Amino acid sequence: MVQPSAPAVRPEKPRQREIDLRKSRLSGLIGFHLRLAQVAVYRDFVTATAELKMTPKQYAVLELVAENAGASQVDLAEALLMDRATMMALVDRLEARDLIERRASPLDRRRQSLFITAAGEIFLEAARAAISTHEARLLEAFTPEEAALTIRLLRRLQTNSITTPKDFIVAS
Repeated sequence: MVQPSAPAVRPEKPRQREIDLRKSRLSGLIGFHLRLAQVAVYRDFVTATAELKMTPKQYAVLELVAENAGASQVDLAEALLMDRATMMALVDRLEARDLIERRASPLDRRRQSLFITAAGEIFLEAARAAISTHEARLLEAFTPEEAALTIRLLRRLQTNSITTPKDFIVAS
């Protein structure tokens, strides 16, 4: 009996749009361009850190804990403009991976102090190497002066923000 052959797999053609989308009103909105840039940066981050299975937020928390041993979840949430529930979920995930640990605060029993573990230190070194590759790719688009200016301008947007973590909940 002859087995039917599998259909030939055709290479995907580039998707053609039915219409050429106009973006005239969007083209002048800084928030629109920041969002598109954020998506591009996030995609590259995911590619660079694929083996580590880590999100940008997890990396930021791990770096802050490593640099600020004993900081609380509340401290980190405020530093990253996140609500407390989101921060708790991030810390839970990092703790489940044995990258950080919670300890009772010696100053306030209601607070938990966060510390990086030995496994977390090793993981962070691998993450830093991946992030260095990621950042190098991003910086290819800029001169050193442009990169410094971009960071200054983004910081200005952050400090002039009218919303606070209490006003706006960011999903993890």
